[in-house]
Amino acid sequence: MRKLVLLIGLVGFIGTASAAEVGGVKIADTASVGGSELVLNGAGIRTRVIFKVYVGSLYLPKKTSDAATAIGGEGAKRVQLNMLRGVSANDFVAAFTDGLKANNSEADLAAVKTQVDQFMTIMRSFGDAKEGNVITLDYLPGEGTVASHEGKPLGTIPGAAFNRALLKIWLGDKPIQASLKKSMLGG
Repeated sequence: MRKLVLLIGLVGFIGTASAAEVGGVKIADTASVGGSELVLNGAGIRTRVIFKVYVGSLYLPKKTSDAATAIGGEGAKRVQLNMLRGVSANDFVAAFTDGLKANNSEADLAAVKTQVDQFMTIMRSFGDAKEGNVITLDYLPGEGTVASHEGKPLGTIPGAAFNRALLKIWLGDKPIQASLKKSMLGG
């Protein structure tokens, strides 16, 4: 009997070890992006004042706790936002704009201005983000960053420089939220 209870406990543990749960959202341990299998590097909750806004997850070719490696490393990458509440398109774009400005020099932003404008147009195109929506930002080397809403690709923003600027929103020196950065880096 004791062995049976132990076995059931072990099976239960193995079953739950295959996916993380953050803020009530099940986060897959892996993601397939452009034919590359990525691993969950970390995930955390973005809060604003007292409200839980989204679960942010970072997927990379291999785990790292170093922000510079995550930002500049080779290979496909994914940032996934699982919405925990509704956010207007204007508020979303404003948050992205603030995050880009806080973590990139004027020269770096000027170099990717066309891509930033394209990204903001794409983000506005799906309208307000609703609770339960999933937004993915997939970087495909040689192609760019594919922005998707609810699994539907809405556009590709070219260039590695844009993707590095975008990742700094969460992983830069002045991230949108320090605790989210720590969580996305596996801390």
